[in-house]
Amino acid sequence: MIKTTNIYKSYGSLKVLKCVSVEIVEGEIVSIVGSSGAGKSTLLHILGTLDKPDEGTVEIKGEVLNNLNDKKLSAFRNQNIGFVFQFHHLLPEFTALENICLPAFIAKKAKKTAETRAYELLDFLGLKNRASHKPAELSGGEQQRVAVARALINNPCVVLADEPSGNLDSSNAKDLHKLFFFLREQYKQTFVIVTHNEELAAMADRRLVMKDGLMLG
Repeated sequence: MIKTTNIYKSYGSLKVLKCVSVEIVEGEIVSIVGSSGAGKSTLLHILGTLDKPDEGTVEIKGEVLNNLNDKKLSAFRNQNIGFVFQFHHLLPEFTALENICLPAFIAKKAKKTAETRAYELLDFLGLKNRASHKPAELSGGEQQRVAVARALINNPCVVLADEPSGNLDSSNAKDLHKLFFFLREQYKQTFVIVTHNEELAAMADRRLVMKDGLMLG
């Protein structure tokens, strides 16, 4: 599902990624751990096409992403990749339902189609009665579940999560971790999760360790 080959990335004189190669199979849940500054989030952003490598190739679902122009890359991202961040990035003026629908609207899906799918996800995630609530009216755990629903609205084949439980208390964090595995069973998605939470990292099918821009395995 995901393959990177000899990825290098620098910002000025700072070498962040140094010849990183990794393969992740369809339906796998992989955690990436390492100290701050190891290059974990940079790698995740490159996998998610939010950033480009200086050298090396990124392949998702058989598509070499280096070959795509910005417009095609944006469309590929919207249709195939879901994102869950530590900070939910929910738009405060929109309801939970509207926040979830945004990626579907970007994909030019009909309003009724998008909302039907969003209601299904809200129900699935135990948030059916929170559809009309704005982020400020939701708890931290509820906001993160709305963010997960938003990541899933277009049925992506890959879900990338960057410190997804970083802002949650231990109870909500455990619930979120279990949710990822439940989602994998339901929707067969591939998950790549950057985390400092060792409990979550240990639950994954594979735990990859990064240090100083290198993948140690």
